[in-house]
Amino acid sequence: MAHAVLKVNQSTIQQMKNTYQSAILPSTPPHAHFAAKVSGCTITAYQSGKVVFQGNEAEKEASRWGNPGSNDKKTKTKTTKSLPTFLKESHMGSDEAGTGDYFGPITVACVYATSEQQELLRELGVRDSKTLTDDTIRSVMKDVLLTDITYSSVVLDNPRYNQLKAKGWSQVKMKAWMHHHAIKNVREKLGEQSFEGTVVDQFCEPATFHKAVRETGEQSFDDLTFMTKAESYSTPVAAASMLARYRFLQEIDRISEKVGFSIQKGASNIVDRQIARLIKQKGEGTLNEIAKTHFANTQKAKKLL
Repeated sequence: MAHAVLKVNQSTIQQMKNTYQSAILPSTPPHAHFAAKVSGCTITAYQSGKVVFQGNEAEKEASRWGNPGSNDKKTKTKTTKSLPTFLKESHMGSDEAGTGDYFGPITVACVYATSEQQELLRELGVRDSKTLTDDTIRSVMKDVLLTDITYSSVVLDNPRYNQLKAKGWSQVKMKAWMHHHAIKNVREKLGEQSFEGTVVDQFCEPATFHKAVRETGEQSFDDLTFMTKAESYSTPVAAASMLARYRFLQEIDRISEKVGFSIQKGASNIVDRQIARLIKQKGEGTLNEIAKTHFANTQKAKKLL
């Protein structure tokens, strides 16, 4: 689907709204003034002043209001020589969530987005998940999952996590295995569609990552780019970060419903007290189904009992 983006002032947005009055859609996306649909094009005007045109006639319709490329300098961020050149082009990114939480699984997500889709994702509120509240992530991701991006999420549930840990798997090996499969899934969905690169939010040295994947019996992709704080530079990685967190939160909700009270995220002393409560009410065996039992919190909770 063709895209075009304009940056206009509020006066122009009002003019556009008047012009498209008869074509305005009944529902308005988050952070938008209005959305309208005309022949061959859907127009969404956001509160930030950006207007996104989507459809076969996107360029033509956008040209009525300005030059779709006139705001490129404003939207591009400064990069350094060490950053990949494809970060604003079509690429995929992967990130994970849940690794430091006692309760709940590890979740990994991979997102592919074109440059035009990245613009839309940013307008919808996609950014580094660490800067957002869980409620915001839930809200934004519900809208993001309605777009035409290509993505995959992988969940390593607690019984399987504890089983792999008992076999000697480190978290690094688990995460490498999960990232590999999330990336593999997206590449299979894309088929012959080309992309400029793949960014992995770096959690270990590249050589360690590739070795861990090979140890699982898979052939690691040799064209990956590893970056620390990648979600700050890559919109697909930021989207993957939010998607992984969103899936993790869904699992936490499921666990909370299962145990009958709101499960605490993280690994604090509040978690220790919740573990002790669960052991007392349901028995220690239930922890294997909902927690990463090798964490020190398990022993701390037992001391509380």
